[in-house]
Amino acid sequence: MTHSHSHAHDHADDHQHGDPEHGDHAHSHGPGGHVHAPANFGPAFAVGIALNTAFVIIEAIYGYTSNSTALIADAGHNLSDVLGLVVAWIAVILSKRPASPRYTYGLRGSSILAALFNAVFLLIAVGAIGWEAILRLLNPEPVAETTVMIIAAIGIAINGFTAWLFASGSKDDLNIRGAYLHMAADAAVSAGVVIAALVIMVTGWLWLDPATSLVIVAVIVWGTWALLRDSTAMSLDAVPENIDPVAVREYLETRPGVTQICDLHIWPMSTTEVALTCHLVMPAGYPGDAFLLQATHHLDEKFNIHHTTIQIVTSPVSGCELAKKHAV
Repeated sequence: MTHSHSHAHDHADDHQHGDPEHGDHAHSHGPGGHVHAPANFGPAFAVGIALNTAFVIIEAIYGYTSNSTALIADAGHNLSDVLGLVVAWIAVILSKRPASPRYTYGLRGSSILAALFNAVFLLIAVGAIGWEAILRLLNPEPVAETTVMIIAAIGIAINGFTAWLFASGSKDDLNIRGAYLHMAADAAVSAGVVIAALVIMVTGWLWLDPATSLVIVAVIVWGTWALLRDSTAMSLDAVPENIDPVAVREYLETRPGVTQICDLHIWPMSTTEVALTCHLVMPAGYPGDAFLLQATHHLDEKFNIHHTTIQIVTSPVSGCELAKKHAV
């Protein structure tokens, strides 16, 4: 077994890990100059927070004066969204902070915490809204339908526009998806409030206002559950859902000269970046930098894994047996 080290680097801030007693190592972010940091949604956050804060104040005032639980429920939900946007924005800023001796990955993981916070906070908020709606359902009260319709219609426009600002990043970044889901849900909620107010105006069914609130709660819980599940999994270092760990293992096992792979770990460093470490058993010895560069490039291109550390060992005893002692 050799003790020389070979590193494949593409960025100045690369970090390597692994025990130097175990063999050769290589770390790469993959060639091609890929940038995996979150896109710049700063302006979207600023606009979204400003618009929604103003709308929350207006909606709360008119919800109270018009005696509409649905409108007050929507205002409460919008307030939680403002806080959610603030948390998500802070996470985006923190995730761009450089690494330090203690935080060797920087603060990228804050985006995962933000997504988890958003999911939990949203579920707590809708719990309170649901309880109020049930109380009102048992004791319906008159509602100023016209006022409710006008305010809710404004909500559709503001929330729909804010959701649109985040739409482009919602597929690739769980943190941005959290912000997008909040705003899209709000637009749907406001639409429900408008329809309910219109029906109440025609039929006089006062129970429809709190009933709409309960439907709103169900819609939000349905949309938030996936966010809670995904952010919880990420916070526990689960392999991201868009990556097939079996396919990754098969790819590495079929590299020329590889007889075995062990101590394979794939985990999210943030809501946009993924890391991988593993031991490759190669009896012929260190295969050269080209092998490592190609492997890291393929992992990046094929599987969207951006930070790879590969450790080469010449026998299962030197790598895999030691790894088993620390297996999780």
